Amino acid sequence: MLLSFLYSVAMYLYGLLLRLAAPFVPKAAQWVGGRKAWHTRLREALQHETAPLAWFHCASLGEFEQGRPLIEAYARQYPTHKIVLTFFSPSGYEVRKNWPGAAYILYLPLDTAANARAFLDLVRPRLAVFVKYEFWHHFLRELQRRQVPTLCVSAIFRPEQVFFKPWGGFFRDILNRFTHIFTQNDASVELLRQAGIQQASVAGDTRFDTVARTAAQPPIPLPLVDAFQVDGASVMIVGSSWPEDLPTLTPIFQSYRQELRFIVAPHEIGEANLRQVEAALPGQVVRYSTATPATVAQARVLLIDNVGLLSQLYRFGQFAYVGGAFGKGLHNTLEAAAFGLPVFFGPTYHKFQEAVELVALGGAFPVHSAQELEKALLPLLRNEAARLVVQDLNLDYVFQHAGATQRIMAWLDGELVSDNKNRLSS
Repeated sequence: MLLSFLYSVAMYLYGLLLRLAAPFVPKAAQWVGGRKAWHTRLREALQHETAPLAWFHCASLGEFEQGRPLIEAYARQYPTHKIVLTFFSPSGYEVRKNWPGAAYILYLPLDTAANARAFLDLVRPRLAVFVKYEFWHHFLRELQRRQVPTLCVSAIFRPEQVFFKPWGGFFRDILNRFTHIFTQNDASVELLRQAGIQQASVAGDTRFDTVARTAAQPPIPLPLVDAFQVDGASVMIVGSSWPEDLPTLTPIFQSYRQELRFIVAPHEIGEANLRQVEAALPGQVVRYSTATPATVAQARVLLIDNVGLLSQLYRFGQFAYVGGAFGKGLHNTLEAAAFGLPVFFGPTYHKFQEAVELVALGGAFPVHSAQELEKALLPLLRNEAARLVVQDLNLDYVFQHAGATQRIMAWLDGELVSDNKNRLSS
């Protein structure tokens, strides 16, 4: 009870801190503004709804892309049901707030006991699915109390996490409230079982299904990108870059600008960040929003200043540099690997299983500096046969790891439906 009380106090203080920051921090303002009058707006939206509802929750955009194949598979399997999709972060909600795959899209209310009860009273979900992270005490306790089947999918756990500490009993109890936890690997299942959490099994990472499907689909026409490749030079796609990545990239651009073109998609596309890229890669840089076929053909760097293109851009490249690993954490390497690109990134990658596996396989290359990037890149840039070997390794890796969505749906259909027919049948 004491820990539950302290958790509730922490949630209150967290919400208060964001409200105080809102006038000065745009993301905090979006977080706060998106949750204003959420109860009234949701009640009005659902007042005439009679279809069964399935609730999927994603922390942000990355988790949405991870959960998307499962959401779409569920919608195909249960066409009379409707999807309620919630986000915790503005970077997920603002990009996907008009996604046609869900009937209702909103911010997750702050995790308080009152909010959890009010939200579930309105939605009355037949199923709840949390993608990878987001272990909210009050929501999960209320879902368990109402006997709503609740899944965590594409989860990955490490020994240093709070759940596995001697004093982590409160947090282990949160995990025990899931009906089932689908993990990315065997090590996570073993950790959970050692902690007394038995309702877990390996399904894999649903992101493999997302990226494999993207790679297999017909390409979206991007005539400006086609024009950028006019001279046939190799292209490095720089995906989700941060300012910390630029010192590693700038010398490569300067030394190999005649052999290598760059398409740069920064993680943040605010004006200050775009100008920082332009300053770090001076010369023939053109922004996507202002480019023409003529100007883009003369450029050596195409700077992507919009959101949503990156997963399609990798098909135009021969190499990929994925940002974030000189800071808090690496971004999505699977999008590049699905197109067979050799993947380069900074040194902070060990918490990302797919990156660790790609490095061990020889399909990805962690670097600490521009010198290391040059040393890893040159043998592949100058030797097409060597690059094609890496291409095949990465394509096979993605293909072999696809199928998590099918495994989760098979469990859902075989176990959950048979045991809860009255709850899940339409």
